[in-house]
Amino acid sequence: MKLKDYIKVESSNIDFKEKVEYSKPKSWLKSISAFANSNGGVLLFGVRDVDKKPIGLSNIEKDSEKITELINNKITPLPRYELNIIQENNKKFIEIKVGDGPRTPYYYDADGRKEAYIRSGNQSIPAPKHVLDNLILKGQNTTFDELPSKFNISDLSFTLLNATLKRETGKELNINKDLISLELITNTEKVTNAGLLLSDQGMLIQSRIFCTRWIGLVKGSTLGDALDDKEYTGSIISLLENAEVFIKNNSKIGWQINGMKRIEIADYPLKAIREAIVNAIIHRDYQIVGSEIHIDIFDNRLEITSPGGMIDGSFVQDLDIKKISSMRRNRIISDIFSRLHFMERRGSGLTRIIESYNDCDIKPTFTSNISSFKVIFPNKNYYKKSPVAEEKSPVASGNFVSDEDYFMIKLYKNLPNNITRQTYNQMEKLFKKYTYKYDFRREEVEELLNIRKSRASEIISLLLECALIEPTDPAKYKFKK
Repeated sequence: MKLKDYIKVESSNIDFKEKVEYSKPKSWLKSISAFANSNGGVLLFGVRDVDKKPIGLSNIEKDSEKITELINNKITPLPRYELNIIQENNKKFIEIKVGDGPRTPYYYDADGRKEAYIRSGNQSIPAPKHVLDNLILKGQNTTFDELPSKFNISDLSFTLLNATLKRETGKELNINKDLISLELITNTEKVTNAGLLLSDQGMLIQSRIFCTRWIGLVKGSTLGDALDDKEYTGSIISLLENAEVFIKNNSKIGWQINGMKRIEIADYPLKAIREAIVNAIIHRDYQIVGSEIHIDIFDNRLEITSPGGMIDGSFVQDLDIKKISSMRRNRIISDIFSRLHFMERRGSGLTRIIESYNDCDIKPTFTSNISSFKVIFPNKNYYKKSPVAEEKSPVASGNFVSDEDYFMIKLYKNLPNNITRQTYNQMEKLFKKYTYKYDFRREEVEELLNIRKSRASEIISLLLECALIEPTDPAKYKFKK
């Protein structure tokens, strides 16, 4: 790869250094540690980081020797790397290609004090405890759910797992044989963490789902607090089932007329929602104690947030969803959910979630950071009936909602289900003209909407019945704030 190709690429696995620091090597050795602990990467010496200007190195032989010496002495265990010299425009540069290592964590050793680094965006940062714990497990070629717990098989039961297995596959658990083959218990009858997650008792405290149906578009908005909230514990099978029920109970079925047919439209595609909940359960980081999965339903969207970011340290919003390979943080429970037909093994879940919105202009979004992963599902009926500008939406900007947006929410919530799109648009246009500030008369409604007297009276009557406007004078009205 040529130098210019590196410089024009925006990537979290490329780092630039103007020179080789001898006295303060931590400035670049931490990137070596981070690349080895993450997904590999490239470190280029001789390029200024601020503006990516190629400066070149004056003593390429000495720098090469020093780099090799410091990596070999300061990074433990020794990572896989390759040193190359690039020469362009009479300038020389050093390219260090670092491979993602199988013996994680890779530490930077500073006079006996070891620190492991990871990539976060385009920076190398110290690995948080839960990430370091996962790196240790990766280096041992194991996963959290494989580890044995302090519980014996006699302490727990698997009634729900057995019933679900029989329902989905027609087979029942053989306690003495199947629990070992499924790796839910060890040969010494110690229950693994996977066994704890699938047991009826739900012994892992952090294995919980908090579900909330909020009023409005933000948590604790001026419209009030929550309409419904539940906390679920127990087997991860029951977490999945209870979360699905909560979402069904707190979403609606809308409809539209297509020719002579009435077509029902659910707020959310339930198969895709189920896929996202399954992903949250099996891919979450159970080593983040004191955390749980959160499902938050707002008027315009549903959010599913799970503890733990992408396994390789990347940010999902920076990636092509269709090209993300399937990586399992919890191998055993992933396999069992696949056996129960709760998921597919081919790792196409995120793509199917996107495809479930092929009938909409707006699509689900995915965001992640070091400690969490979030899926946001737009409410199909909200955006069909109330096309709130995306740049004003809290989903996109994190800002509070304007008066106009709040009125659209009230309009959506208060109007009867048999309202036509035309009527909805006429009311929206009326509000945009007069907002909460100005009075209006029936004649002004006729003129603004270019409709007859009877139709203007019908719209005013409907707004009054839904408590969206109030009379100010015998012949004047005003929108209620």
